[in-house]
Amino acid sequence: MTEPELVVHFTEQDAARELRADVRAGLTDRPKWLPPKWLYDARGSELFERITALPEYYQTRAEHGILSRHAVDVAELTGAGTLVELGSGSSEKTRLLLDALRKTATLRRFVPLDVSESALRQAITAIAVDYPELPVRGIVGDFTTELAAVPAGSGRLVAFLGGTIGNFPPAERARFLVAVRAALRPGEWLLLGTDLVKDPDRLVRAYDDAQGVTAEFDRNVLRVLNRELRAGFDPDAFAHVARWDAEQEWIEMRLRASRAMRVPIEELGLTVELAAGEEIRTEVSAKFRRTRVEGELADAGFELTRWWLDDAGDFALSLATAV
Repeated sequence: MTEPELVVHFTEQDAARELRADVRAGLTDRPKWLPPKWLYDARGSELFERITALPEYYQTRAEHGILSRHAVDVAELTGAGTLVELGSGSSEKTRLLLDALRKTATLRRFVPLDVSESALRQAITAIAVDYPELPVRGIVGDFTTELAAVPAGSGRLVAFLGGTIGNFPPAERARFLVAVRAALRPGEWLLLGTDLVKDPDRLVRAYDDAQGVTAEFDRNVLRVLNRELRAGFDPDAFAHVARWDAEQEWIEMRLRASRAMRVPIEELGLTVELAAGEEIRTEVSAKFRRTRVEGELADAGFELTRWWLDDAGDFALSLATAV
């Protein structure tokens, strides 16, 4: 077995500094907000895995279905020598791509990039066991800023799956796509998963499930702040809200204070005041149409070459080439 390599560009100290900066900026702003990445500590990641199996949450199943049918097409069209995955490196969807690329005998290296060192270490160990002949180089880093750390090589394919691109507001999304393009050479590839615009009631149910798992996931960010910053939030005093914004065409997740409160955040020397009914936005999840995806890719320097849908037309997988 080839021993996997782990390169750390984003340390626990970096994460702590970033958390402090984000919380100070977001909770002193009007309206208040927190970045969605802080939902995902170990408990948050566990809850999200439960969400992906809920009947209301179709995205993971839809994307898996597309990849089951078209991973070989991706491999044959790209002839990729290096697969770069932004996010988890051990999911079943990743393995569909690895298996397809192994069949075409082009794959020479797998490079997963993730902000969590512990999650990435576990992922690359599992991949190394199941693909013993494949060199694996994990990079611990924020994929919005560390794309330059991706090693150069011929025929790289960057996979950004799960609809995570929708968590970026438009300006951030544009900067991210430009950064991906800057990291690639002409003729290299981006495989992008996007959730599509559909019935708003169905979208809201996907982010506010009947079992309350998503609500618990949303409130988990307050537990992260309590633990990491010695904050004094009572998570049970906040209601989870999922709302469709028809103008922006995105779902917003918010935490609504059930009463007026003053919350100390000791590590920041800050007290946050919330009125009864005041909300903290914790996530946006943009939904897309083909014209929007194609236009944003073109603005960043990509050409859309394939557009694949699941059977229900809920989700799209786009294969684009850097021009």
